[in-house]
Amino acid sequence: MLKSRTEFFSYFVVMKKSFRNLLMVIFLLISAHSFAQVPEFDRLEMLYAQHHYKLVYRKANRLLDQPDYDFSQIPTFYKSLSLFQLAQNKHWLLRKPGAMKEAGELFAQVRKSADGYKVLTAHMFEVSALKKDLVAYAEDLKRTGENKKFEELNEIMLSMFDDIKEIDTDGMNNNQPKPFRSPASTPEREELVAYAKQFLGVPYVWAGDDPKGFDCSGFISFVYRKSGKELPRRAVDQYNGSRKLKEKTVEKGDLIFFDNGSGISHVGMIISHKGESLVMIHASSSKGIVITDIESSDYWMKRIAGYGTFLD
Repeated sequence: MLKSRTEFFSYFVVMKKSFRNLLMVIFLLISAHSFAQVPEFDRLEMLYAQHHYKLVYRKANRLLDQPDYDFSQIPTFYKSLSLFQLAQNKHWLLRKPGAMKEAGELFAQVRKSADGYKVLTAHMFEVSALKKDLVAYAEDLKRTGENKKFEELNEIMLSMFDDIKEIDTDGMNNNQPKPFRSPASTPEREELVAYAKQFLGVPYVWAGDDPKGFDCSGFISFVYRKSGKELPRRAVDQYNGSRKLKEKTVEKGDLIFFDNGSGISHVGMIISHKGESLVMIHASSSKGIVITDIESSDYWMKRIAGYGTFLD
């Protein structure tokens, strides 16, 4: 029993704070999972691709301090990669002499996790590019007589990258385009693709679903509405609700889904004819609505999760 008005007021304040905190947690969980793309993870990926390693390191650290992001190894992965890059800077290394060792430990943590294989497979482009960078750095260390640093780095690379295959990190591969087979597109599919192309250049906006700005699933939902199809809002639900296809049967207007290591994370619409090299139109988090040749990009090829359609 509360014995005084002061005790009652204190109790009320505590309960109000607890309720507010609970609402905040629920909001964060809904925000993180309501849409397939987690904007914080997209931001890490984009900044790393732009070589903003210090910023990636700081943002990854902040995410790791928030329990709401414990469901994924992505922050740990990008903290590791950014540390590997930063540790090659002599000035950074003076302030943080254990950076290279810490990077190796974080990378090992990702590999040993339950989702480690998915994360590394989905981000093989970045990992392979990093391996090339570190090989070149190790050669520099050996050439300049910095044997202690060379031996430390060599030991880390042997344990961390022993089974990482080299890929073409300029984003192109040497595969020849698939032989052309006669188109099977219907007028409905042709019109759908033509309609989608009208929005080229529209900026990316997280949770956006109109011509002011789109995210990946918002763009697909909006375009499909042109054909009278109401799709689920999230990319993962679009994948689950679609009729699954094999690659060889994919036609214009069908959907392609990607997994970044934490489940379905991106969706695009195929705009190439059946039998041609896969080309999609999609909402890129860094460029907005663009057209991408999937088979000319190791980045996207490594992330393909499957194909589906809502068209007849």
